[in-house]
Amino acid sequence: MSNITNITQRTTTYRLGDRIVNRLGYGAMQLCGPGAFGPPSDPDKARAVLQAAVAGGINHIDTSDYYGPHVTNHLIRQSLAPYQDDLVIVTKVGAKRGADGSWHPALSAAELTQAVHDNLRHLGLEALDVVNLRSMFGMLGPMEGSLEQPLSVLAELRQQGLVRHIGLSNVTATQIREARQIVPIVCVQNLYNLAHRSDDALIDALAQDGIAYVPYFPLGGFNPLQSAILTYAAQWLDVTTMQVALAWLLHRAPNILPIPGTSSPPHLQENIAAATLELPEDVLAYLDGIASAEPQDSSSA
Repeated sequence: MSNITNITQRTTTYRLGDRIVNRLGYGAMQLCGPGAFGPPSDPDKARAVLQAAVAGGINHIDTSDYYGPHVTNHLIRQSLAPYQDDLVIVTKVGAKRGADGSWHPALSAAELTQAVHDNLRHLGLEALDVVNLRSMFGMLGPMEGSLEQPLSVLAELRQQGLVRHIGLSNVTATQIREARQIVPIVCVQNLYNLAHRSDDALIDALAQDGIAYVPYFPLGGFNPLQSAILTYAAQWLDVTTMQVALAWLLHRAPNILPIPGTSSPPHLQENIAAATLELPEDVLAYLDGIASAEPQDSSSA
């Protein structure tokens, strides 16, 4: 990298529904047992992490009643209620858990209605700030298929005042266009990070319309070469790889709202510190090459 002369600035807040949130949020899934199933090994530690997140300035928490199931929502209520005025709790519906922890679609009108009421009861709320509909056509990534029927159910629950805003999770651009014909969409939650950038054009299009994009798995699916590039950048800046990955997301577009999850208080503090990490332009250019980095075939050397 060349000598650094410029720092790329980025915004620190963004609109989510009718609220303004700090762009770095917190994902509560890791507070459960392994595989987001069952209780945590140390419930007191889990509650302490939630309290530290809010004390550290995080006011956007992502959860779901199918984490556990019911575990994260109970922990959130125990730790944070009565909720501070600026806290936005975003939940998800569309799935349920089997007795063995397996994931199954739960998209009928009865299942979605029950899920909304369960989230309300377990969180201790009269209305949910944002409910994301999790598409279940593909478990490992978005797949095409109409979401009209389940979205119509959520739109009706919104009319009833039980849901303030609706978002989407694990969806394609086509599904987003369909959804916006049915009900206003305030956020989209998909897999996206330095190495997996198939949503680049989608993120920019959503930004033009003021729709938040919530990426998950900030370090998911890196190949060894990509990981090595990220590690080098982190060492060069004297920070962690997670901090670099989160800072890059915050620089990438103003509508990106990362929700890194952790059950570790020290890791939480590292993540919070990433919100103020400014990446020099040289580093950003270096990191942008990760997406195209492929392992070299040593047999041809």
